Amino acid sequence: MATPVLHTQGVTKAFGDQVALSPLDVEVMEGRIVGLLGPNGAGKTTLLRMVTGITKPDNGELKMWGEPHHRKLLSRMGYLPEERGLYKSMRVAEQVLYFATLRGMNRMEAERDLKGWFERLEVEGWWNREVADLSKGMAQKIQFIATVLHRPELLILDEPFSGLDPINAALVRGEMLRLVQEEGTTLVLSTHDMGSVEALCDEVILLHQGRKVLAGPTDTVREDARRGRIRVVMRGNLMAFVAELGARAELLSKSTSQGKSNEGQSVHQIEIALPDGWPMPDFLSWAVNHVEVLEAVPLKLSMEEVFVQSVESAGS
Repeated sequence: MATPVLHTQGVTKAFGDQVALSPLDVEVMEGRIVGLLGPNGAGKTTLLRMVTGITKPDNGELKMWGEPHHRKLLSRMGYLPEERGLYKSMRVAEQVLYFATLRGMNRMEAERDLKGWFERLEVEGWWNREVADLSKGMAQKIQFIATVLHRPELLILDEPFSGLDPINAALVRGEMLRLVQEEGTTLVLSTHDMGSVEALCDEVILLHQGRKVLAGPTDTVREDARRGRIRVVMRGNLMAFVAELGARAELLSKSTSQGKSNEGQSVHQIEIALPDGWPMPDFLSWAVNHVEVLEAVPLKLSMEEVFVQSVESAGS
């Protein structure tokens, strides 16, 4: 059985009377992209600061690669915090090479790899420019390069797309995927960009008020959150159908097309949520006795909808 790259069991953290993390159990396996999600104040940054050695748990067990957490493991990680910081008076390449040598890289090797990264992220012309001249988006790409240059086994990125336009965000996303697929890097992505979560993440962990409220493979999480939601396109008497449906299922929305079908009847569309005891095939067998069903498809929730639904449920 594979050893988790990150494992916490019963981890807690409080700052005075403020509980940042309740007993927390999470696991991140090697070679996966895991989205760490949650509203502001959920405990994400507190967890990341524990993993990167900035703070320590009050209680519980924190392991990395099967070992109790200790500072010698930090060289195997790369961390891009949400709070950015580059020395504005230094030149761009000099800045990144300085960070690389701090992480134990040979200067010649670091310079060779850095040139490759500058080409891939399209910043070749900035090698000898001053950091102070960088735009926000350009500075973000440079800090991303500084985070990955030493080839970390575990890459932790906190809001890595902040300040990036769609083209450069796609460029950085492509490099994240390449690192995971070609180099076996494990990636923990903390972000509010749900589109990137859907595009990148194999799994998600959702925190709220210091507690884990959701975790699992991204597709499974989205399917579980769907809760029987389907869209039905049909012809027939909509009002009579809705009345017949009654309390059997929750009617989420209904609409009627402006035009008429070839048969002279209006085409209607409804979205409903079926209860657990009424599977979709059984519903359709019932529905065709009341209307002409033209189309019926399960609704797949976006990660943004899953996020909002889960946080609202956890807070109620």
